[in-house]
Amino acid sequence: MKLYGYYRSSAAYRVRIALNLKGLEYDSVPVHLLKDGGQQLSHTYRELNPTALVPTFTDDNVSIGQSLAIIEYLEEAYPATFALLPDTYAARARVRSLAQFIACDIHPLNNLRVLKYLTRTLGVSDEAKNEWYLHWVREGFDSLEKILASSNQTGKFCHGDTPTLADICLVPQVANARRFNLDLTPYPSIVRIDAACHKEEAFIRAAPANQADAE
Repeated sequence: MKLYGYYRSSAAYRVRIALNLKGLEYDSVPVHLLKDGGQQLSHTYRELNPTALVPTFTDDNVSIGQSLAIIEYLEEAYPATFALLPDTYAARARVRSLAQFIACDIHPLNNLRVLKYLTRTLGVSDEAKNEWYLHWVREGFDSLEKILASSNQTGKFCHGDTPTLADICLVPQVANARRFNLDLTPYPSIVRIDAACHKEEAFIRAAPANQADAE
């Protein structure tokens, strides 16, 4: 198994957590999103993944982009290891809903390529770019906090007392929010769950600071 990614990439961070929870060994292949004009834009990487996005995951003859698809593949291909989704249809739907809200509604608006377009193409100031970032994360976290705080299905983690796909998506988003100095005081449930995750070895080893390509 190989995971092509960037240490700060939220999407690659998700997959690292999933691989660690599953106890699967893999080779990490750094793709620096800023060096050399963005190594993800190189011909070599585009041959592997035409979207020029990270991560890309390979396993034997399988090559997959998109973090959620990779994680679903791991769940189906290696069912005997740690389960990333709960047992029932309803519980799995709730976990997927939380995960997709973070990965599909919150994250894309503060993705690196969006922020670069704001400053380099539209001429937005760094201050305005940062406010864009904070606005959309606040919008998302306001809703997410209400969902987590109001549900009796929320436990130690986003769903129950075992990490799931939802926590895999939450932790990288919180890490990014902290990097941009978002005030997390209004989000006690999110902060509590993030803290619980950071006590788990799989999450600790997946953290950006603990990657070989960390700067």
